Amino acid sequence: MTTTLTQYIEITPDTRLGKPRIVGSRITVAEIATMYLKMGQSLELIAGKYNLSLASVYAAMSYYYEYKGEIDQQIADDEAFSDEFQKNNPSKLQAKLRKLKGESTD
Repeated sequence: MTTTLTQYIEITPDTRLGKPRIVGSRITVAEIATMYLKMGQSLELIAGKYNLSLASVYAAMSYYYEYKGEIDQQIADDEAFSDEFQKNNPSKLQAKLRKLKGESTD
């Protein structure tokens, strides 16, 4: 079941774990907000880079500000998951590079 919240934002339980995203894409509101707020990319750049309408990118930011606490929590949860995954699954390539440089692999 798809829930369309605006003509630009939808939530589909089977796509991107039900996170709000731009209609017709897999790009989530959280990803747009991260690119804009944390990475400093302009909304115009984001729209062009991912072949999105500028209106859909602005709608994503509007949705973000409307549900800021919820989206920020999703971002924090994703970052915590990523950090824990990296901690429990160290990169074999990074270990080899450290070994070549003579660094400790601890």
